Amino acid sequence: MSSFEFISLTIIGCAIVTWISRVLPFILLKKMSLPKIVVEYLSFVPVVIMSALWISNLFIQHLGHLPSVNWNNLLASILTVLAAILTKNLLVIVLVGVFSLAFIQIIF
Repeated sequence: MSSFEFISLTIIGCAIVTWISRVLPFILLKKMSLPKIVVEYLSFVPVVIMSALWISNLFIQHLGHLPSVNWNNLLASILTVLAAILTKNLLVIVLVGVFSLAFIQIIF
């Protein structure tokens, strides 16, 4: 098997697995309903994922040592959280986050 065939089959296989894992739950859940406790549990998944991504970006990993704080991201996060508390407007929160991080990186 040539490397082109191997890469092509790998890409096709990955596409099929990804498609099945994303479409199959919709097909199965369309025909049945989940218990209320499961639906309530799954409602927290997006918050948990965003929190994990946010916390992981606040630190810089050093192999063999404790992580250090990423001060640029921490300062931009503080400004963004303040904007979230004050405005409760998603567009304002995103804009404050993007522009504050850009401004902080330009300055420092």
